[in-house]
Amino acid sequence: MPQANAIPSVATTHRPTSSTSVREAVLDLLRAFKIDTIFGNPGSTELPLFLDFPPDFRYILGLQESVVVGMADGYAQATHNAAFVNLHSAAGVGHAMGNIFTAHKNRTPMVITAGQQARSILPFDPFLFSGQATELPKPYVKWSIEPARAEDVPLAIARAYYIAMQQPRGPVLVSIPADDWEKPCEPVQARVVSTETRPEPRVLDAIGNTLDAAERPAFVVGAAVDRDEAWQDVVALAERHNAAVWVAPMSGRCGFPEDHRLFAGFLPAMREKIVSLLAGHDVIFALGAAAFTYHVEGFGPHVPAGAQLVQLIEDPSIAAWAPVGTSAVGGIRLGVQDLLARPAPKARALPAPRMPRPRAEPSALMSVAYVMQTLAEVRAADTIVVEEAPSSRSAMQNYLPILQSETFYTMCSGGLGHGLPAAVGVALAKRDKKVIGLIGDGSCMYSIQALWSAAQLKLPITFIILKNRRYAALQEFAPTFGFQPEDKLAGTDLPDLDFLALARGQGCDAVHVRDAAKLHAVLREALASPHPILVEVDVA
Repeated sequence: MPQANAIPSVATTHRPTSSTSVREAVLDLLRAFKIDTIFGNPGSTELPLFLDFPPDFRYILGLQESVVVGMADGYAQATHNAAFVNLHSAAGVGHAMGNIFTAHKNRTPMVITAGQQARSILPFDPFLFSGQATELPKPYVKWSIEPARAEDVPLAIARAYYIAMQQPRGPVLVSIPADDWEKPCEPVQARVVSTETRPEPRVLDAIGNTLDAAERPAFVVGAAVDRDEAWQDVVALAERHNAAVWVAPMSGRCGFPEDHRLFAGFLPAMREKIVSLLAGHDVIFALGAAAFTYHVEGFGPHVPAGAQLVQLIEDPSIAAWAPVGTSAVGGIRLGVQDLLARPAPKARALPAPRMPRPRAEPSALMSVAYVMQTLAEVRAADTIVVEEAPSSRSAMQNYLPILQSETFYTMCSGGLGHGLPAAVGVALAKRDKKVIGLIGDGSCMYSIQALWSAAQLKLPITFIILKNRRYAALQEFAPTFGFQPEDKLAGTDLPDLDFLALARGQGCDAVHVRDAAKLHAVLREALASPHPILVEVDVA
C-alpha cells in the first residue's frame, strides 16, 4: 500500500515536448512587446545572444555602458515603451550605474540584461563573472534576478518587462549566464498586464472638494505629468480652477506650456524659497511631483501658513514621505480625468500674470541668457530640447520657454552624463522632430562618446555646448557651504577642452561661435543641418 505522503516519481510528471532555444523565445517575446531595438556594448558573456542576429532587430552600439543606458533612457521616454539593454557583467553594469540611477529617478521603463559567465564554471569564481549579480544594481532597479535555470530566462524577461512598465515605471535587471541562450525551453506567450493605476475615489474626492473650495489655488506640476501623457488634461484642469501653475523643483520634464496665461514659473529646491513663492495661495496641488524636492537643508514650514497641501502621484513611496497634506496614489492622466469629470467649481479670478523678463543684450562674451533667447527665436515650437547644463538652467527657464508636450527632457537625478546620450535616444525615437542637445562643457565630458553614436546613426541632432570652462554649478553652490567669492575652489576649472576636435574625431560636423552678432546665423544653419553637428558657444 503506498504511503499517503509519497512523492510522485519523475516518470509521472508531465513534460511538454514542444521547445525552442532561450534566444528565440526571448526574441519572440520582444517582438510581442513591440521591442525591435537593443542598446548595448557587448562583452564576451553577451555574444551568444547575437548569434544569427535577426534582420527585424537593430543593435544600437554605445562606446561606454553609461552611454548605452543614457541612449536607452531617452528612447524609452520618447516611445513610451520599455527599452531593452544588453550590458556586460559586473564591470559593464558598474560603468552603467550612474545612468541606471538616473533612469530610476526618471521612472524610465528599461529591461537591462547583464551577461554572466557559464553556469558550469561559476563555482570557480571565473574571470569577468558577477559574484552578486542581482545585488549589484540595487537599490536603483525595481527588480533583479538571475534565473535558477536556463529554461526560466524567458519567463524572467517577461516578468521584468511587466514590472518595468507598471507605475511607477523604472529599470529592472536580468543576469543571464552565457551558456543559457542555446538551451531548449518552452515558448512563453506575452500577456496583457495592466500598466496604469487609478487613484482611490475616496481620496481623490477629498482632493477635488479641497480644490473646489479654494480661493487662490496653485498647481505644482512635475515630470510625471508629461511622462503620463497628461499635459492637455492638466491644462484643462488648471483653466477650470484658474490656478497659478508652477513647475516643481528639479523636474526632468515640463508639464505645462510656459507661454500660458496661468504659468507662474519654476520653484527652486529650497524650502524657504518655495514657501515664499507660494505665499498667498490657500491650496497647493502637487501634481505628478514630490512635495517637495529639496537640495539644501531648510527650516520652518513646508507650505505657507494657512495653506492646504494635496498631492496626486503615481509613486506610493513619494506619497508616503510627503510631510503634510493629503496624497492620492495613482496615474496622473487617469486621476486628472476623474477630477475633470466632477461638476465645475465656482468661478474665481485669474491670478496675477507672470512678470515679463527683460531682453538679454549682446555682450563681448555672451551671457547664457542671450544664447537661450537667440535659440528661442530661431527654433520651431515643436523642437525637442534635451538639456544637461545645470548652471544654465535658470537662464534657460527664463529665456527658452517650452511650449508643447514632450519637447523637453532632462535628468531628475542630478547625475551628469545623461543628456548627451539621451538626446541620441530621443532623436532615434522621434525621427520626424528636430532634437537639440543643450549641454554644459563639464556635463559633456561624462559621455562624450555619444557623439560617435549620433554620427553613425546619421541623426540630425544639433548639440549646443555652453562653454564656460568650469564646473559653474559647483562654484555657484559654494556660498551655501561658507565659501566667499574670492575663495579659490579646487577642482572646478576646465581649461583646454577642444569640442570641435572631439566632435570631428567622432564623425560630427562642428562649429565655434564667440561673436554674439554671428550667433543667430550659426544657430539657424546648425538647426537646418541634416547631419549631427556640434556648436561650441563661448559664454561668460
